[in-house]
Amino acid sequence: MIERRCRIFIPMKKIDPTVRRETVYIAVWVIIFSAVMEAVFLIGGWWDHTVLFGNLLGGFTAVLNFFLMGLTVQAALGKEEKDARNLVKLSQSLRWFMQLAVAAIGYLVGIFNVIAVIIPFLFPRIAVMLRPFFNKQMEGKDGENP
Repeated sequence: MIERRCRIFIPMKKIDPTVRRETVYIAVWVIIFSAVMEAVFLIGGWWDHTVLFGNLLGGFTAVLNFFLMGLTVQAALGKEEKDARNLVKLSQSLRWFMQLAVAAIGYLVGIFNVIAVIIPFLFPRIAVMLRPFFNKQMEGKDGENP
């Protein structure tokens, strides 16, 4: 029974290489932006261990959120339009609540800086906005879009 319910949210087939590649792309940018955020906290004189722990929690959650979104899109591709739409809406709601819960944990648990937890949630969006610039650079080098 539990296995059947899990199939609704997690596709039991192999992870698509595109989902894997794009998640790695996002993870790399989250690491880069996290290092920049740590430097800003350090330069501003606000850095302590809670910033590091908050950044780790927020960054991990941001990458996990993107990965789960990719799995949802992968699972939705094989469904009817109405079922796919419902699956994507459900996934979006659950992922939003996951981020809300992580932000609440960051606020309630003293070892996390809540600002350092929340800011990394924005990093994947910034990385996605930067993606076209890197695609153009790659097209210029080898003539093909990766």
